[in-house]
Order: sequence, then C-alpha cells, then structure tokens
Amino acid sequence: MPERLETWTVLKVLTWTKGYLAEKGVGNARLEAEWLLVHALGLDRVGLYVNYDKPLTGPELAMIRGLVARRARREPLQHILGTQEFMGMEFEVSPSVLIPRHDTEVLVDEAVKRAVPKGRILDIGVGSGCIAAVLARLLPESEVFGVEKSPEAMELAQRNLERFTVKVTLFEGSLFEPFLGQTFEMIVSNPPYIPTGDLETLQPEVRDFEPRGALDGGPDGLEFYRAIIPAAPEFLAPGGWVIFEVGIGQSSEVLAIFGTTGRFGELFTAKDQGMIERVVGGRLL
Repeated sequence: MPERLETWTVLKVLTWTKGYLAEKGVGNARLEAEWLLVHALGLDRVGLYVNYDKPLTGPELAMIRGLVARRARREPLQHILGTQEFMGMEFEVSPSVLIPRHDTEVLVDEAVKRAVPKGRILDIGVGSGCIAAVLARLLPESEVFGVEKSPEAMELAQRNLERFTVKVTLFEGSLFEPFLGQTFEMIVSNPPYIPTGDLETLQPEVRDFEPRGALDGGPDGLEFYRAIIPAAPEFLAPGGWVIFEVGIGQSSEVLAIFGTTGRFGELFTAKDQGMIERVVGGRLL
C-alpha cells in the first residue's frame, strides 16, 4: 500500500488490498481483504459495505498495512484474526494448533449418530478442542474426555472450553497413556495423516505456519492409525466405536488396519462435501 495519497477510502483500500493479495497468490483475495478490513476497523461486513466512502485515518491505514503484510507472507488468515468458526462455534486458534477445517464436521456428525446416552467419549489429539467441545455441546449427557501431548495446545483448548462453558476433561499425554484401566463407549480422533514426504508440497499457509506435529503422519501417513486401532479394544466398552478422520485416498488402508485386528465389525466410511471419503470407523465386536 503506498505510504500517502490524498484520500484513502474504505473502498479504495479494499480494492488495492484485493489486488495485492491476489498478486501474492492468496485465493479468495476479495473475501480475505474484506475480513482484514473488518478486523482492523472493528466493523461487521455490512458495516464495511455502508462505509465504502469513509476516509481512513493514519492509524487505521497503518494497522491495515500491517495485517495485509502478514497475509501477503501467507500467514493464515485465521492466525491473523485469531479465530476460526467450526460448527457454529468460534474457536481461538494459534500456531500451536491445527486450524479447524469444515471437513472435520463429518467426523463429528458420524460420532453423534452413533453416540449412546450418557456414554464416555475420548478425543485423541485435542488440538484447539473443536471436536471435543462440539461433542460436549451436542451430547450434554455424555462425558467427554480429551488427551493432548502439546502443553501449548492444551492451554489453548482449555481457554476454548471455558469460553463455551462446555464440560470436557483434558489430560496431557500421548494416546492412551492417561487412561489405563478406563473404557469408553466411543473414541474419536483427527490424527496427523500427511505422509512426511508430502509436507513440503503443502500450501505455504499449512507448511510454514501450522504445527508439524499435527500434520506429520509418518512415511505413509498411517502411523497413528496403526498405533491407535490395535490398542483401542483395551479401552473400549463392549460395542464401542472408533471413528477417525482420514486423508484423501487413505480410507481403504485404514479399513484394512481395522480388519487385521479381527476385533471390529460394522466398518463404515463417510464422505465430506467434496465427495472424498473423509471418515472411517468400526465397532468393537
């Protein structure tokens, strides 16, 4: 953005920002430009539209310039704004957690379909807390637990849970470590599933800003499924479910991991809005 021009109106700044972000490879540049201005000016989008002719002050221009520079470096918009909506709830996000994706809503939907009254549910790899929080809101009679090995993610998840006043009991640790001797009617997880060799091919917003520990699923992306599925029967109540989010093209391989244990039936997959098989699950025999 040029340092000085006689008048910078909201519309002029919006138009310039859209073009600049598009040049830097940002998709949906117009929409993202709007969100940056909304954030900087303390408006909603309707307020932005009705103030197109309003001249901006020097401090306002300086703030917008800083936000645009961050986005042009491909820092995720959600990190700049500090939040991401997921299933009608606005979650705080930071570089310490994976940004919630709408694809993950399929995992929550499938879990809710199979939940039993007053059941115990475990979310492995809580991250921002989005899965656990939504399940706790939609299934208020259930006991929801979460485990997360990152202390920074744990702190952020706890803030989100307090923000929504939902009851989720969090434990710091890896996989089933904190739950020896306990059982659950359902285990859900959106584990890291990107093959290690594919990490460098990801969009800069993901590759350079989101935590590697929430992305790297090992050489073929299936490391965590191989760790969780064989161990899960020990922590499942009779007839309990294990339900995962999976990456593109991984559903058949994850189904095969379920199959090799000989402990699960009623195997299923579910597709996201893009018709990609995004969820895989099975029920303890």
